Amino acid sequence: MTYAYKLMNSPVGELKLVANGNRLAAILWENDKPNRVRLPEIVEADERPILIETERQLNEYFAGTRDRFDLELDFQGTEFQKKVWAALLTIPFGETRSYADIATQIGNINAVRAVGAANGRNPISIVAPCHRVIGASGDLTGFAGGLANKMFLLSLEAGQTSLEAAADSAAAAAAASTTAPETVDRETPVKSARPLPNRGTQASLFGN
Repeated sequence: MTYAYKLMNSPVGELKLVANGNRLAAILWENDKPNRVRLPEIVEADERPILIETERQLNEYFAGTRDRFDLELDFQGTEFQKKVWAALLTIPFGETRSYADIATQIGNINAVRAVGAANGRNPISIVAPCHRVIGASGDLTGFAGGLANKMFLLSLEAGQTSLEAAADSAAAAAAASTTAPETVDRETPVKSARPLPNRGTQASLFGN
């Protein structure tokens, strides 16, 4: 089967859901950089079952009724990138990790910068929660979807009672970051506008 996509409206802008056959291959942001995730030619296919199911689960996540995803994923990248992306999947809902945490988890403690680069090229945003990776000091860092959206997602997962409240936190984070250049591939610290979720006990790479 060919790669196919479906567009979805969401609280964080229009998302492009991409499938490879019956597996989810990417979730791209509205203003994603064209070469951040390399994909072959794709066609629009709104009726692809995996894309319909992805949209359904994302809507539940944004509504606050889902804290984990149950989707078949298709990560395309280097072996190192795949290790990083697999580690992202083990970060529990409502918790965060640092780049150093991820480097330790995959058994390469000296690869912090490489982990940051791989995190920035995570193709399956939100489902593989790269937004839960923050700076070692607890600061927000560059994010492909924009720092306001990163704060929005973290605020929802921290137990905000409404999308409006999460949006207010995201707006405050965006205002705080106006003088800090955004980057995807390296840590550019931006002070969080509100406390982020505590980092809990780190899960095993192959744990649930």
